[in-house]
Amino acid sequence: MSDGRTMEKLRVAADFLRKLGEPRVAVVLGSGLGDVLPLEGERAVAFTEVPGFPTPTAPGHKGEIAIGTLGGVDVLVQRGRLHYYEGYSPEEVVFPVRTYALLGVRILVLTNASGGIAEGLAPGDLVLIRDHINMLGFNPLRGPNLDELGPRFPDMTHAYDPGLRAIAHEAARELGIELREGVYLATMGPTYETPAEIRAFRALGADLVGMSTVPEVIAARHAGMRVLAISCVTNLAAGIARGPLSHEEVLEIGRRRAADLGRLLAELLPRLAR
Repeated sequence: MSDGRTMEKLRVAADFLRKLGEPRVAVVLGSGLGDVLPLEGERAVAFTEVPGFPTPTAPGHKGEIAIGTLGGVDVLVQRGRLHYYEGYSPEEVVFPVRTYALLGVRILVLTNASGGIAEGLAPGDLVLIRDHINMLGFNPLRGPNLDELGPRFPDMTHAYDPGLRAIAHEAARELGIELREGVYLATMGPTYETPAEIRAFRALGADLVGMSTVPEVIAARHAGMRVLAISCVTNLAAGIARGPLSHEEVLEIGRRRAADLGRLLAELLPRLAR
């Protein structure tokens, strides 16, 4: 698709969502986390109602966008996300994030489920992502640059905003929620990793592994958005875990920590908006 046609599709989607509100903060809720953040006076639409939006097919991903208020500020919540392994193109995976940029969102908060690689991590831990390693095999910015969104060669030195991470740590301390930090490595999926791959990823410096988030971060930074990402460790990675890995376990652990993550986001998002 040409860059002109892509921008027109993005503008149409942004104009549709603008009827629901004009938030400056958006949050994407990952696997099993879609119900952790109800909004006051929210107006919700399914992905299928938004022009150009693909529909999530992964279990545990609701496929809904809501705009409402939280702590007196307007917030957009995306319940569920798109993954490359579902068969979507990189352009489709980042279409929602780019739409939010045109809508006027300046701060993007991402959540996901991940496998723990680093020693000391346990299922249920909440971890701020401080950096990532892209092992997906693609970059969503490949092809004609969308000059209206951002530069051809965006800097990724501070992809995960240090200032936003400091605010998140402060909010977590006040709530008595332990919040660690780590490096997230993204793979294509949908298979879980082999024990040999996990050993290699650990040698590369990865603390967490998953199948999402990195494309959205790249697209958001390209568009000038500030990014914060919180990962819920839902299982230990292959070769570290004692038994086989399953998506049911991922969803179950996500549900168990949903309350704490919801409390953290409810406290954090209004602070970020201000």
